[in-house]
Amino acid sequence: MVWCIVTEYAKGGSVRLFLTRRQNRAVPLKLAVKQALDVARGMAYVHRLGFIHRDLKSDNLLIAADKSIKIADFGVARIEVQTEGMTPETGTYRWMAPEMIQHRPYTQKVDVYSFGIVLWELITGLLPFQNMTAVQAAFAVVNKGVRPVIPNDCLPVLREIMMRCWDINPEVRPPFNDIVKMLEIAETDVLTTVRKARFRCCMTQPMTID
Repeated sequence: MVWCIVTEYAKGGSVRLFLTRRQNRAVPLKLAVKQALDVARGMAYVHRLGFIHRDLKSDNLLIAADKSIKIADFGVARIEVQTEGMTPETGTYRWMAPEMIQHRPYTQKVDVYSFGIVLWELITGLLPFQNMTAVQAAFAVVNKGVRPVIPNDCLPVLREIMMRCWDINPEVRPPFNDIVKMLEIAETDVLTTVRKARFRCCMTQPMTID
């Protein structure tokens, strides 16, 4: 007997492929926040079921026809347990939480750490730790506390989400339900900024009298 998982076709490919095709240019902020919300809502559902994805990264996020994001590749996912050790170093170094790299006990908060890296990717369009090998990145994260550099013009609420998500202390990292609420605030801020920009543009356009 052959077991298969059948999923819908995501014509947009992965988020990582999408960013590469854009030559690592940042995703428009409105779209970036919308896509981040898709991931956060999906991961909130996964965590409510008691699972840990353990390999959340842009390669495993697929873009549907309507540009929404689908979480994929649950090959290393498992139910969170407290009574036994879980496999260390599961996932991909550039997105991996410090406690996993160090073979320490871990919880669903490793997915939150990975989400912080994904959010940074969407905001910047770049590969995390692109000037390092994967092993060098893991060493820098664990031993030097290195994290991706957040752009100076980043929305404060998005900066806060990223910094809290990749905090060295898993207890400081917010649950996905809280991340969803914070991103909804960010979405409102972005829409307000866009409306103000359009209003200023209209006000500066010369008036014509027929």
